Amino acid sequence: MLNDIKKDAQTRMAKSVEAFRHDLIKIRTGRATTALVDHLKVNYYGSDMPLSQVATVAISDARSLTITPWEKQMVGAVEKAILASDLGLTPNTAGTVIRLNLPALTEERRKELSKLVHSESENAKVAIRNIRRDANHQVKELLKEKQVTEDDVARAETEIQKITDSAIKDVDDVVKAKEQELMAV
Repeated sequence: MLNDIKKDAQTRMAKSVEAFRHDLIKIRTGRATTALVDHLKVNYYGSDMPLSQVATVAISDARSLTITPWEKQMVGAVEKAILASDLGLTPNTAGTVIRLNLPALTEERRKELSKLVHSESENAKVAIRNIRRDANHQVKELLKEKQVTEDDVARAETEIQKITDSAIKDVDDVVKAKEQELMAV
């Protein structure tokens, strides 16, 4: 039973770290990546579809993306989706090809993004600590039901803390890598 609780906590913490990593992809650095537009939804004949299902997204150079809709009438819908998004980018259209140019980040903007990364990391750490609290609560419930001894509870809580420390270190490593990416000129 204790092993199941520990494995569940470890799995949930790993998912929290992965979700944090996925959230950071949306934070724009000076480099172009197709992941910037992965979350965009385009109105395709009355239903919202992911951009990747209505167009081809490619990196043309280090600071620009090209988006080529599969149908010519989708160009306007894709432009609207980009303008309505939180990217802060203006699309340039030439026929059926839409170009997104990523401006170089200013020092001030880099610092703002760094603060955003830190606040997101704090949210991820809170989620991890909540998972630890839940796991410790489950262990104590087993003690109340007299299914485990107090020594087992102490050992389990120590192991859960080690798992928590490892997950928080993973979050810190992700933050460090993202900051290096942001500060690279």
